[in-house]
Amino acid sequence: MLKFNNTLSGKLEDFTPIDEANVRLYFCGPTVYDFAHIGNFRSMVFTDILVRTLRFKGYNVTHAMNITDVEDKIIRRAADANLPIDDFTAKYIEALWQDFDALGCARPDIVPRATHYIDEMVAIIQTLMERGHAYNSEGSIYYRVASFPDYGKLSKINFAGNIAGASERVDADTDAKEDARDFALWKAVEDLNEVAWDTAIGRGRPGWHIECSAMSMKNLGETFDIHAGGVDLIFPHHENEIAQSEGATGKPFARYWLHAAHLKVEGETMSKSRGNFYTFRDLIEQGFKPEAIRYLLLSVPYNKPLNFTFDALRAAEKAVTSLRDFRRRLLESATDEAARAMTEEGAGIEGGRFDLPSFAGKAIRDFDAGISDDLNTSVALAAIHELARETNRLLAEDCIAPLDRRAILKVLDRMDTVLNIFSDDEREMLDSEIQTLIDQRQEARRRRDFRKSDEIRDELLAQGIILEDTRNGVRWKRK
Repeated sequence: MLKFNNTLSGKLEDFTPIDEANVRLYFCGPTVYDFAHIGNFRSMVFTDILVRTLRFKGYNVTHAMNITDVEDKIIRRAADANLPIDDFTAKYIEALWQDFDALGCARPDIVPRATHYIDEMVAIIQTLMERGHAYNSEGSIYYRVASFPDYGKLSKINFAGNIAGASERVDADTDAKEDARDFALWKAVEDLNEVAWDTAIGRGRPGWHIECSAMSMKNLGETFDIHAGGVDLIFPHHENEIAQSEGATGKPFARYWLHAAHLKVEGETMSKSRGNFYTFRDLIEQGFKPEAIRYLLLSVPYNKPLNFTFDALRAAEKAVTSLRDFRRRLLESATDEAARAMTEEGAGIEGGRFDLPSFAGKAIRDFDAGISDDLNTSVALAAIHELARETNRLLAEDCIAPLDRRAILKVLDRMDTVLNIFSDDEREMLDSEIQTLIDQRQEARRRRDFRKSDEIRDELLAQGIILEDTRNGVRWKRK
């Protein structure tokens, strides 16, 4: 049974979707004023694992991830660059998808952009005003927190007795509000040169929180299954989303709330002032591979703090290389013609030295148990590494028949539908021209045409393929 640690209840709960077979999920995506950093991608990789796990468990998933493309920082930077907002953000949105793809994250089904949902935001604000949850003050519109008794149910913050200035959590940045806790739904803009929209509630632009309520409910319904994001968004962003969404509809907003814990760098909070701020692109420029970055980001369960270090990243590279080498060896041995001739039964080597159902079953059960326990990726990875260790041992002892090796590959690939740490290109490699070149080299060696053999080896090396001649045949790996 799939279980999640639900921030809303504070408990580990069995997951039961509203619709038995279909899951609707919303993730708070990035604000696109710069390249996404590794903290952003920790949350995105967590959500990718979440979506893949749901599909692994047999659910159909509708995954929505918003893009915040209007915000004060965006407006300032676009003005400094003398660009319209759409032109300014286009660069960073394109870069986001390039990085997203490189990290092996499946793209969301729906990607709403805040600037495309102004009408929906205005409609919610109008409803909130009609129901007494919002008020107009000096042209701006604020949410009346006192009108929503459940305010604080997500963050577990007790606001009883709070007055202006009584708490660092209280936003008291304007005298226009009835209560220091109230937050902006719509910010009035009189200057015709400023970015703003002319609407039925006046000229202005939306507050941050109302954007996600409008985008999520428009695409997933007034009540949906899962809302995900970083732990830093619990308060005030997600708390405010609940208040304004449930205030407008009178219905529960999201049933399960999942939050990724903080990422630190070398034990410290990541910041540009500390010099430890890294985008995904910074790491790629330093020579690290996307799959190693992904491995490190998912190696610690999402709800545990992740300490990013370069030693850990180098260790992740070694782990990924080891697993990929294992898969290649398994694939080569499973497709080797000499080995294939040994058996067509697929039940193991004569004499019962290998019990495939027991071996493969334990691996997939261990993996499933880990990933079903609130996405415990460390347990899931341990299951893959154990499968690799045991299979390598049995391969060395020649205890696994070719058809069984292909069955183990299927188990490995099933696990990888969740973790996605093996690249598709490498899976197709043996059916491509590289395998043809390897076969040609073997034929040249058989004819004792060593000059031709060396030429092919050099050609493969130029493509980043290293050959290893072993007593069991030729193995290859990437540099």
